[in-house]
Amino acid sequence: MASTPLFDLSRIDLTAPPIAGPDQLKSLLRQRGTFEMLDGVLHQDAEEQIIVGYKDIRADDWWTADHIPGRPIFPGALMIETGAQLCSYDYLCRMGDTGERFLGFGGLNNTRFRGVVEPGVRMYFVGKVNRMRSTMFTYFTQGIVEDKIVFEAEVIGVAF
Repeated sequence: MASTPLFDLSRIDLTAPPIAGPDQLKSLLRQRGTFEMLDGVLHQDAEEQIIVGYKDIRADDWWTADHIPGRPIFPGALMIETGAQLCSYDYLCRMGDTGERFLGFGGLNNTRFRGVVEPGVRMYFVGKVNRMRSTMFTYFTQGIVEDKIVFEAEVIGVAF
């Protein structure tokens, strides 16, 4: 997977209110508490098969004390989880789901971490449909901080 952006973030207003906030995300995503990773969705385009969301990386996030003491770094596993939640939300929207479908994590391909993410930044996540069926999906996803791709992966989801 090339490290070129899946979507040019300058095409959208990154300061606009989200088109989907916590309530809308909770209506489709089942993660709760500390695993509600995604803060909002800023852009969703069915024709381009693209979704853009964000997470504010805060100094008081639950993982900061332990990963890594004295120099908190947003864990790669949580980057993947946040990207997967964004892609899952998009998939469920496209399928017209009303909350009854359960999604599981099917795997990852071509995962790369390309930068360190520390508290005090907004991390943008982009998902682009690669393949979609009623029982599974694959999306390309990237995490971007200050115009730099910090991670990318192909996420595989399975619907039950």
